[in-house]
Amino acid sequence: MAPQDKGKPMDKTDQIIAETRRNREKTYRERALKLFPWVCARCGREFSGKRLRELTVHHKDHDHDNNPPDGSNWELLCLFCHDNEHSRYADAEWSAATPARRDNEPPSTTHQPFAALGDLLKGNR
Repeated sequence: MAPQDKGKPMDKTDQIIAETRRNREKTYRERALKLFPWVCARCGREFSGKRLRELTVHHKDHDHDNNPPDGSNWELLCLFCHDNEHSRYADAEWSAATPARRDNEPPSTTHQPFAALGDLLKGNR
């Protein structure tokens, strides 16, 4: 959902979508907290009490609509590990979309800022 302008109320459709997302998340989060120990699956940090809110549900396949009842698509991650996981996923998507340059291809840029550096250092210029 796009952020709303200050002072501009959400329209009815945006309110319904936001409420549906909150309810869906609440449902699978509650199920995940019943299924799994309250430990981050990456760093092993344990959570309880007020700090339990820092333990998040991560969808292994990154599809928030894939919520099997056995929790096989979930893992509990702390806020830091969850952010890291999504950063790694975004980086992997980006690098897959960026083709690698082969050694026999010319460079994609033609500007060579240090081309005359050798001559400058020798005092030839």
